[in-house]
Amino acid sequence: QVQLVESGGGLVQPGGSLRLSCAASLSIFSINAMGWYRQAPGKQRELVAFITNGGSTNYADSVKGRFTISRDNAKNTVYLQMNSLKPEDTAVYYCAGGVRVITGQPSYWGQGTQVTVSS
Repeated sequence: QVQLVESGGGLVQPGGSLRLSCAASLSIFSINAMGWYRQAPGKQRELVAFITNGGSTNYADSVKGRFTISRDNAKNTVYLQMNSLKPEDTAVYYCAGGVRVITGQPSYWGQGTQVTVSS
């Protein structure tokens, strides 16, 4: 059973930064694409960013220029660097993995980590 464990969430003021980490229980290279989703209260879960094995990345329009996804295959860890955070970024952030991350059907999910942007 593959486990994805997120960390790094918390409370931050608008304009601040956070870095989320997602540690996998096996090689993320074997998992293939990795991504971050988020779900705000009363809203549907949305794909925030993903990164392929080849290092290609893609971002939701709402986070382009502010968030950066990266992966460290040696550490089996994926990161989401979030800068210039806004109150509308408040959500539970989920790490996800698998070929179908891009289509919203990843094979694996983490348990989620809360990010709250508030003054």
